[in-house]
Amino acid sequence: MRVLVDMAHDVAAAVLPPELRARLGRLTDPTDTPEHAEILLTGWGHRWVLDRPTLAGAPALRAVVHTGGSVKSLVTEATWERGILVSAAAGINAGPVADYTVAAVLLAAKKALSAAAGGWPRFAARRGADGTVVGVIGASRVGRKVLARLHAAEAGYRLLLYDPYVSPAEAARLGARLLDLETLCRQCQVLTLHAPELPATRGLLNAARLALIPDGGTVINTARGSLIDTEPLTRECAAGRLDAFLDVTDPEPLPAGHPLLSLPNVLVTPHIAGAQGSEARRLGLFAVREIERLVRGEMLLGLVRPEELHRMA
Repeated sequence: MRVLVDMAHDVAAAVLPPELRARLGRLTDPTDTPEHAEILLTGWGHRWVLDRPTLAGAPALRAVVHTGGSVKSLVTEATWERGILVSAAAGINAGPVADYTVAAVLLAAKKALSAAAGGWPRFAARRGADGTVVGVIGASRVGRKVLARLHAAEAGYRLLLYDPYVSPAEAARLGARLLDLETLCRQCQVLTLHAPELPATRGLLNAARLALIPDGGTVINTARGSLIDTEPLTRECAAGRLDAFLDVTDPEPLPAGHPLLSLPNVLVTPHIAGAQGSEARRLGLFAVREIERLVRGEMLLGLVRPEELHRMA
């Protein structure tokens, strides 16, 4: 089979180190010619969009294996009409995001940002993690991994969940209690977002819902910046009522001089929660294994189904 690689050069270097390129080369032939490509191996910085004109120039294409998470910038209705298989490494990328989130939850439970800004409190005045109430918005791939990690933690976190697609029984299996969004905001001490970016989720955490979070609460966002209304979040953090850990923002990046960048109770990181550095090899390994499965005629583990795309990141 002939494989065309479409991703930024720096991404390709991280995702496909020499040993993975060699492994890929043992069962496929590389091509730079779209009309000969049977498999498209994509990643961040890809140039292709699989619309009708592009697909007309790639008559042999039968599968796309994406080393990133979301494929919404890549596929179109024409992709499904052609019967092209689409696989994504979203499940692999979810691991590092969940790890980052759980670390932020622990720091939030201990009020690490406020403690660092306020000096050295007496031992009795410090806040620990045991029994902290954590509200999770979205039982996505990342959200489920976060729930699993927190449920297994010795700190005994009390887990709340909001997800309109999850039943109370399924939430219980995830170790959480299912609540409506307003009730979750009122009851949690730490709130972490893991919903996809959709028209219905933009501004999901608005001024009214932010105001429901108890004093001293923390908001964590490793999903999409647009899920939070930035202006009221800025006001709540500037007043010292809420803390925030933000790996994504709206806009992204924030303009120079934005208050969230300098507030002592806010940590903004540059969208690094997903696979970075040596972690990126995990994405390439998954993609190579998917192509091996494809060559053997086996089911793809990262298969993206069109009927599910509307509620995916």
